[in-house]
Amino acid sequence: MKKLCTYTLLAAATLAGSVLVSALPLLTSAPVMAQEQAVKASDKPTRRVPTLRSKVYEQLSRAQTAADEGNIAGAIAILDEVEEKDTSMNSYEKAMMYNFYGFIYYNDEQYDEALASFEKVVAQQPIPEKFEMTTLFSLAQLHLMQGNFDKSIQFIERWETLNDGPVPPKNKVLKAQAYYQNKQYAEAAKFISEAVADQEAEGMLPDESWLILQRAVFYELKQPEKVRDVLIKMVKLFNEPSYWIQLAGMYGELGEERKQLAILESAYQQGYVESAADIFNLAQLYYYHRAPVKGALLMEQAMQDGLLEKNLRNLKFLGQSWSLAKEQDKAIPVMMAAAELSEDGELDAQVAQILLNDERWDDAIAAADRASQKGDLRNPGLVYLIKGMALYNKKQYAQALNMLAEAEKHPKSRGMAQQWKEFVQSEKNTQERISAELSS
Repeated sequence: MKKLCTYTLLAAATLAGSVLVSALPLLTSAPVMAQEQAVKASDKPTRRVPTLRSKVYEQLSRAQTAADEGNIAGAIAILDEVEEKDTSMNSYEKAMMYNFYGFIYYNDEQYDEALASFEKVVAQQPIPEKFEMTTLFSLAQLHLMQGNFDKSIQFIERWETLNDGPVPPKNKVLKAQAYYQNKQYAEAAKFISEAVADQEAEGMLPDESWLILQRAVFYELKQPEKVRDVLIKMVKLFNEPSYWIQLAGMYGELGEERKQLAILESAYQQGYVESAADIFNLAQLYYYHRAPVKGALLMEQAMQDGLLEKNLRNLKFLGQSWSLAKEQDKAIPVMMAAAELSEDGELDAQVAQILLNDERWDDAIAAADRASQKGDLRNPGLVYLIKGMALYNKKQYAQALNMLAEAEKHPKSRGMAQQWKEFVQSEKNTQERISAELSS
């Protein structure tokens, strides 16, 4: 972890890898002069602060020098010597001593000890109000980092009791983060929304991480319209590929499929649709919005580029897309390839039907036979019906009637099989009569 030095800002806890807030410095950046400090406010009494004497500050500076040189044990030993004389120290001097303890412990990644030390800082009274507020804010952040969310809220609220003016947006964000991590989503929504509104009211853009938090809060509250609105803002402000994909998903969740397609297609044109899942999702949207050719071409290109596997699901959907586009010459080989990967006969039955419609009688019969051999058909009578129709068109009436009789045994195909039986029998009788007349 990066060392915290006199001029370093303490990074706050993160959400989804984004830093939310930056704190004020934990230590003063210059020697504190031995003087009385009075903090005046219009609605509260003057706070008179005792002097920080030079001899105490010199000992604290020695400890910091040792710490900066990597001698943590030596720095702590120096501070321990100072603490042994704490009966002769005033509240401000003790606060500064504990502040140096906290500084050194934090740099050494001893966070529990750092927290305990900084809490001792604000326990000393009186101390300079700005110093107390800075430490309270840092304590809120440190507790957030350590997962102590209730304490984080407590310390930021203590900060608020000392604050005279408006609460800065970054404080509200910190509070919202603590509430979010504590699964108090309604409270989190209140503060993050206030922070974003305050920032925008000042004519400033909200930090990206603030909007990430706001989106997450609304998602947890199951408020998809608000999630969508935040994502619209994020797309406009940051143009991040993942935000486009998420916005399309939210439109889909809200049942606004046309907007979902428009956003996802725009994302694709910008090169943001790269994952197999997103490519397939876009192809499905094209299919359901009666643009199957676009979907089929998208999937074919993705398969050529190695982004989509040539597996059963993808080949089946590609074949269906070409079929819907009435491009049977393209649909048939794809559906046949998919059928080869399928363990049941459903796809072979579909292929048989497509081949029948394409007047490829022998191929339709062969596909129907493969479907029967694999089995597990939702409508077993369909394959017999297909074979009966194909055999009829081959003018093999007796065999056609046999197949239609088999189809008649199955409830789902019985009605159509009976109609075709009557028609084929009539055609058979007509052909037999013509043949008899010609032979007489």
